[in-house]
Amino acid sequence: MHKLFHLTHSPIECYFHPSVRDFVVREIPLYEASGAGEHLMIFVRKKELSTFEMVEILSNVLGIKSAQIGYAGLKDKHATTYQYLSIPRTFESRLSACSTILNERGIKVLECRAHTNKLRVGHLKGNSFFMRLKKLTPIEAQKAINALEILKVSGFANYFGSQRFGKDGQNYQEGEKILENLRITRDKKIARFLLSAYQSHLFNLWLLERMRLNKMIESCSPKELVSSAGGYGVLDSVLCDERVVRELKAQEQFFKLLRGDVAVHYPYGKAFVLDDVRAESTRFIQRQISPSGALCGKKLLGAQDVALEIERVFVDSRLREVGSRRYAWVWAQDVAYTYKPEVAQMELSFSLPKGSYATIFLETLKNAHH
Repeated sequence: MHKLFHLTHSPIECYFHPSVRDFVVREIPLYEASGAGEHLMIFVRKKELSTFEMVEILSNVLGIKSAQIGYAGLKDKHATTYQYLSIPRTFESRLSACSTILNERGIKVLECRAHTNKLRVGHLKGNSFFMRLKKLTPIEAQKAINALEILKVSGFANYFGSQRFGKDGQNYQEGEKILENLRITRDKKIARFLLSAYQSHLFNLWLLERMRLNKMIESCSPKELVSSAGGYGVLDSVLCDERVVRELKAQEQFFKLLRGDVAVHYPYGKAFVLDDVRAESTRFIQRQISPSGALCGKKLLGAQDVALEIERVFVDSRLREVGSRRYAWVWAQDVAYTYKPEVAQMELSFSLPKGSYATIFLETLKNAHH
């Protein structure tokens, strides 16, 4: 899918290939293990394994049902990743007896502690990342450093990364086929996974339209925009009203808030519908709130007013999964980098809130439009 980014520099040429040496992901837990309880919280390091593959190996080696293994998030396959899992505590001695076998399969258990509950998806604060960028000339490196300094302050558009959509990028189409009864999937886990890929695809399409709106507001005068209304597709309803366009133009931040947008307290908290856009724009700049897009489904808190005109195009009412909101805009923290001109490489580290993709941060940095 084509994406739009907010930075304006020419594309940065460099090479990044996810591998165990050049890509390291470390989960930031939501809470520490309690030290007591019927579950065991395990901190593991895995290499060249998806989370699903790791769960399957643990299930086979320990003789435990995969449904009894808890995890907080899905981690990249082509990387060295550190993440938390939970298993019933009754398997503690079996786990220590099998450490060599697990090691051989790419899973190293680093620590175990008793805990009161099973880990659930989403029980994490975020992730920290290390990336090694290669074939980066000194000129391109300087462009990257300038862009990173801007990104530290500005934040970036929170697209779903291509990993979300499978090897060929078509998972969302399979999800849509399930809704149209063109595909029957007996495995509920796979069906849910494909449907959530479709939810993610709709979110990305919505975010692309909002980024298109932001770009136009930044680069054109209200008069120019209003006089061309009728050719903007989804955005026509917003851009035909000069008063709305002037309100948007007055906002200082790149991602413009619309009346009726659903914002969420940042980095976690409750969702609410925006009313006073000017006041909320200040809170957005201060990183207290962020606008959100729909992961459509039942019980969704939907946008209202002007924001609804755009959102409704990307809401599929056939989705019966529970709907939720996803930040449209996020900020990287702890951004640090070292450039090594003798090998034309940059070592880059940063952390992101849960559900945000390091690959999207990198695509934003490179500003390569595909």
